[in-house]
This record gives sequence, C-alpha cells and structure tokens, in this order.
Amino acid sequence: MARPTVAETTGENLSGARPSTLTARFAETVRSRPDAVALHNPDGGMPLTWHEYADQVSVCAGALREIGVRRGESVATWMANRIEFHIADAALLHLGAPAYAIYATLTTDQAAHLVADADTRLLITERAFLDRALELLRRSDSPVERVVVLEDECARPEVLTWSALLRLGGHGLDLKKIAAEVAPDDVVALTYTSGTTGRPKGVEHTHRSALSVVDGFSERLRLRPGMRVISWLPMAHVAERFVSHYIAFTNGFEVTTCPDPGDIVEVLGRVRPEFFFSPPRLWEKLQAAVLGAADERTRGIVADAVSEVMRGGVVPDGPLQRAVRERFGLSELEVAFTGAAPCSPELIAFWVAMGVRLCEVYGMSEAGVITANGPFGNRVGTAGRPLRGVAVRLGEHDEVLVRGEIVMRGYRNMPEHTTETIDADGWLHTGDVGVLDPDGRLRIVDRIKELIINAAGKNMSPAAIESTLRAESPLISQVCVIGDGRPYNVALVTVDPAGGAGQDGAGSAATVVDAVERANARLSRVEQIKRYVVLGEDWLPGGDELTPTMKLKRRSIATKFADQIDALYQD
Repeated sequence: MARPTVAETTGENLSGARPSTLTARFAETVRSRPDAVALHNPDGGMPLTWHEYADQVSVCAGALREIGVRRGESVATWMANRIEFHIADAALLHLGAPAYAIYATLTTDQAAHLVADADTRLLITERAFLDRALELLRRSDSPVERVVVLEDECARPEVLTWSALLRLGGHGLDLKKIAAEVAPDDVVALTYTSGTTGRPKGVEHTHRSALSVVDGFSERLRLRPGMRVISWLPMAHVAERFVSHYIAFTNGFEVTTCPDPGDIVEVLGRVRPEFFFSPPRLWEKLQAAVLGAADERTRGIVADAVSEVMRGGVVPDGPLQRAVRERFGLSELEVAFTGAAPCSPELIAFWVAMGVRLCEVYGMSEAGVITANGPFGNRVGTAGRPLRGVAVRLGEHDEVLVRGEIVMRGYRNMPEHTTETIDADGWLHTGDVGVLDPDGRLRIVDRIKELIINAAGKNMSPAAIESTLRAESPLISQVCVIGDGRPYNVALVTVDPAGGAGQDGAGSAATVVDAVERANARLSRVEQIKRYVVLGEDWLPGGDELTPTMKLKRRSIATKFADQIDALYQD
C-alpha cells in the first residue's frame, strides 16, 4: 500500500458550539461548577472553589488595572507552579494582557532578552527569583519598571508585595464585562521557545488557536469535567500551560500545584491524579524503579507482557499491574500522555502492559498539540492521528507540515522568521522528519537539522539511536550520539545515580557496557555506537547541554566536549 502524504481530519467538534475565548470558557466553568474545587496546594491546603477562584481573579484584575496594566501589554511571571500563578495569569487573560512565564533556570542575561523582546514593564515573582528580578529592574537595557513579589517578608521599597497588590483591587472588576472585551484573535500568551540553537523566539497564540488545541485534545483523550490533575512542569512550556491551565478552564479540572518538580513522585501518591502528563524521563525513572526492585522471574513476566503489547496484544490486568499502579499513585489514572522528547515504543508498551493508558502525542510550541493517540485505540510506536480540524502532510525530505487553527499567529517581533516557518499556503514547517502509516498515524523520526549523514553518506536518526540506548538501562540518563561527517558513531553518556540501585563505579561501568552491547544488537551496523565515554556528571535541564524541556543542545555539546569527542575518533 502506498504511503499517504496527507492525513486530515474534518467535521465539527463533538461537544457542539461553545464560547470562543478562554475567558468565556472560564465563566462557563464557574457557572457550572461554582462549588467544585479548582485549585489547592500539594498537601490539600488553600483549596479554592471555582467561585472563589473567580473572586480572586476579579480582585487581581482590578489591582493590575489599577497599577497600569492595559490591553495588549505583556506581563511576565517568574515563579514555580503555585496557586498565585493561576490567579495572576487568569486575571491577565481577562485584561487582554498577554502573559508569559520565565523558566526557573534562566540567568538574568537570558531573562533580559525575553523582557526586552516582549517590552515587559511588570514582572511578578517569588522569593527564589527575586534577586534576579531586581537585577532586571535595575538594568538599563531592561524595560521592567515594577516587580511584584509573592511573599510579604520580602517587602522592600522597590517592590510591591502580592497582598499589597490585591488590596489595590478593591471589590474587583466585573469579569463578565471585561471578558466581553476579549476577542478570539487576541494574543492569549507568549511561549518562548527553549532555544536549542540561537535566541528563543516568542510564539504568539490567540484564544482561537489555543481553544482549537484544547477542544481537539479534550475530545481525543475523552476528558471529562472535574478530573484531578497535577501542575508540576514549568509554565513556560506550552504543554503545562495547556494541560493544567487552559484545559482546566474548559473542563473544570481540580488542579493540585506542585512547586518543586522533585516532589512529583510523592505528590502523585497523595493526589492519585486521573489525568497526567510528563515527558518520557519521569516514565523512564518510574519504570527503572519497578525493574530495579523486581526479581529475575518478575522481570521475565514484564518482558513477556511488553512483547505482547508490542505485537498489538492485550495483557490481562493482574496483581503485578495493580501493585505497580498503587505504588506510584497511578491507581485512579484514566488517561496519561507523554511527549516533548523522543520516546521509545518499549517505554509506552511497558506502561500499557502495567495497565496505564499512556498515549504518545506530538506537538510543538508553535502549534500546541498536533497529533495524539487516545486511551482507546492507542497505536504504540506512533504519536497518533491529527486532532480534529488539523491537516498534516509530509513535505520535502519528509518534513512534517501542519495546517489548521492550532497554528500560532506568528513569532513576536520576528516577521521574517514567521514567513520562513509558515508558508504562503498556511503550512507550518515543523523541522521534524516524520512517517505517516496507512491509517494516517504519525511517527516522528528526528529533526531535519539533526540527522546524521556519515562519511559514507548514510542517513541516521541520532534521537532513535539515543532512545534505543536509554531503554537498555535505568542507569543511563542522557545520551548524545555524534557521527555527522564521521566514519562511525560515538556517544557521550551520562548516568543517573538513582538508577544504579546501589552499584559501585565498577558495577555502573559494567552496566553501561552491557547496555551498549544490547542496544547495538538492535541497531543496524551503520547505526551502532563504536565508542563512547561516560561523563562524570549528569546533565541538568537549563544547563549547557539541555534546554529546560530536556532537549539536547547538540551544538553546545559538540563545542563543550570537543576534546572528548575527538579522542573517540583517534586510533
């Protein structure tokens, strides 16, 4: 059967006509679920019902207007996942002021680029980032004129505390009235790309594009009102902003905020979410914990179950599966999804075999969610079909092209980059290499600019090779494969101490050796890793090697570790 070049979904949203702005959706949820819990802290403290949430948004909107925030003016937040973020961001939505979040890991210089690009006069922050925020306030190249800090004890002459801000809001604004002033094509937020190369670009999403993602995704995953969800990933990332903020508006979710991502396993056990998102790394770590504690017989049972899922079979739910779900707080999980980084089919198959409906999705900052598998009819090894109203086709070099209302309005202040990315016919050029199966399901191969073409002219996907190696051992944290223009592939490897199950240095080295051998057995000869080096320290998000969303900064890695890489090619 010939490979399709276009996969397109058509038809009206099954949920029927609904309000066309996020502010109207917020009002709709407040009317329909006034006494249901909307937000609370990880320990269950400070619960806010949807009615109370709306009251605080009203007061915050009044306060922000009082200090001069106007329609179209960008405001930055630099804070962890806290209740105050949701209140402030929702207030800015109602004022028509596009908000954006700054990654916790950014330096002052990096943040200075964002505030200058967005022409930001107001920054809302917390104690952990206050020193960096004040540097922005004092820099001559920064437009920031005012800083609001959440903690009263951080009061000082040059900043306004959160409580003092809210006192300026009086009795609040009429949300219904100000929401009516917001139009579907107004910019709802900026999402700054994490920048694997060059400066981050400010992606502008409108209410129309955001709701196209929200509705298509909610339909595909069969989301229902009131589902419990955890807000734990950076709000600077488009996935978290949609999952626990915009989708919560539409579906009336109960959101638990988790300020420290390191606490996520504990919070999972406490909240027992019904809907959950994580990039592959957390799922890999939880899988490693399961296998690390299992005896040889249990690992054999798990391997057989994974093989069955990979063949398209169904694994009966039993004591093992129930114990795994109970251990990690996944016992009430109705649907989970992963994306934002390469993911091995074996990882998805493992969790499906454990009774977790883990679905892979594909998206990007410029379009939110593009394709997704659903909890029913999940096709392991693919990222699913396009959402309703989204067209996907393969262009030159099998580049994935996307068209539909989900596509961003453009990059802020970068019209030339916008026209390079979105062509005259409205197709967004993703830069990703893909394959469409006969059923229209998409599989991402790699980034076009990251493909390895070795000295013999053979094309390879480094992401696929890296994923294969990481899947062979929970000890392996990060892998960067090098081989472009070279005679063979080599790799830089980092290890995760938590995945070593108490191994000493010699044991860890032996584990990596075994993992590389097993991975090479699964790879073609040209793809195999001929030499590698295990680095002394793991790579952290937001550092020289990884973006905040844990994508490899290949150019930076190649420069920083040039000596180690060159040594791997010496006789």
